[in-house]
This record gives sequence, structure tokens and C-alpha cells, in this order.
Amino acid sequence: MMKRNAKKMPCVMTVAGSDSGAGAGIQADLKSMAAQGVYGLTVITAVTAQNTQGVDQFQVMSPQLVEAQMDAVLRDFPVIAVKTGMLGNADLVAVVAAKLQQYCFRGIVVDPVMVAKSGDSLLEEDTQAAIRDKLLPLSLVITPNIPEAEVLCGFPITGIDDMKKAARSLHARGPAFVLLKGGHLQGEDELTDVLYDGTRFYFYRAQRINTRHTHGTGCTYASAIAAHLALGRFVPQAVLSARRYLQEILPWHPALGKGSGPMDHFAAWRQKVDAGRF
Repeated sequence: MMKRNAKKMPCVMTVAGSDSGAGAGIQADLKSMAAQGVYGLTVITAVTAQNTQGVDQFQVMSPQLVEAQMDAVLRDFPVIAVKTGMLGNADLVAVVAAKLQQYCFRGIVVDPVMVAKSGDSLLEEDTQAAIRDKLLPLSLVITPNIPEAEVLCGFPITGIDDMKKAARSLHARGPAFVLLKGGHLQGEDELTDVLYDGTRFYFYRAQRINTRHTHGTGCTYASAIAAHLALGRFVPQAVLSARRYLQEILPWHPALGKGSGPMDHFAAWRQKVDAGRF
């Protein structure tokens, strides 16, 4: 009889919205976490009717239901790290922040989802303020892209010097690390992500990949960081591993959808299987 593996998988909880197109949100988080070898658990903050072309409708969950989901997960599973994504409104931000404090979490990765790919704001000003005031101070890592950092900081970001200025400004709000993603800066063959710990800057450079299949890249990146934290890596190493994973899967996609399509999170794994490396 085959022996079962008794080693527990590290657990990571994602608190985010559901994407019916499965390219971003909770669905992307779970795929990204599974690809890193951790067990993903979910707290759904909103249900959306969306595809690769946009969002048709959405319904935000009640604070009571979000609280109940968090309690149900955290009472039963040994969660090591938490990733937050789309939180919907100020009441949900308050509930999530209060629960994270109650359970004394420090391994928190906050992806402050605020701006759509179209450039439209996704959150009311009171929700943006709640994220700044209640969630950022609890965070181990925050992962804003350029438009989100501009909303949080209140000034334009046009290059590396501005990214460093923004990282300093955001770090002053309480997170231990600020990861500012540089993908929205135009005109470069190479993109640079900037990580700041309050003293030192780390730079993660990668070749820009020309593809329209980028739906869920932010969710995937933040979830992979949380997964590598759960696997025991320190933040700079977790970011490096997550960045490498994202770069590895960006060229691969299932060729689905008429808009910004999803990535294939397990393409690299299948390549290794086909090559007989497993």
C-alpha cells in the first residue's frame, strides 16, 4: 500500500473578489498559489460577472459574511500568510483589518486594487482612505502598480526616481516593505519593479513581453509572493521567486477571450512534465 504524505502543505488565505472569467481575482490567486506548492484558502469579498472584455455586474458581500468566512478559515487551517485584493468598500476594509489584527497576522501581502486597466477608479475615496489608514499599517508587503501608487501618493510617477519617491512615501504609512511595480511605465524594452524596506532599495528587472494576455498579472504576482513567504522565504527572496514565476508564465496562455486574456499558470510545469523532468 502506498504511504500517504503526512507533511502539511503551507496554507495561504486570499481575501479578494471572484472573477467569473477566472483570469484574475480569487481564481488567479488559487492558480498562482497551487503552482508554488501551497494550499490556497478563500474569503470572497465580491462576486463579479466579467470576462476578458470587462465587468458587466458585481455584488459586494456583506461585512458579516466576509467576517464569517475569515473566522471559518482561520479557526480550522494553519494559515501562514494572507493576500488581500479587491475589497469593495470601506466597511469591508475595516472588517478585514480588524480580523487580521485579531488573529495577529504579520505575513500580509496587500495588493491595493484601485484602478482598472482602462484607468478608471474602482473604489470610492472613503475606501481608498480606509486602505491607506487601516490596511497599509498592518502589511508586511504592499504591491501597488503605478496608477495605484499615484492614487495613494497623490503625485505622478514617470520614472525610477519617482518610483523611489513613491516607495518612500508609502513606506511612511506603515508597511514593512513597498513593492512598486513598473509595468505601466511606457517606452522601455525592460521593466523594473522597485522594492523598498525603509533603508534599502532592491531592483527587479525583466524583459517586457509583448502579449495581450495579461489579465490577472497583479493578482498572480501578489499571490505568488504570499506563497513564497509561507514557504519560508524572506521578502526580497519571495519577491524574486514570484517575479521569476510571473515572467515564466507570461508568454503562455490558453488563447481564450476577445480582450485581455488569462495566462496559463501551469504551462511551465507541463513543459517539465513533457520533458520528463518529473
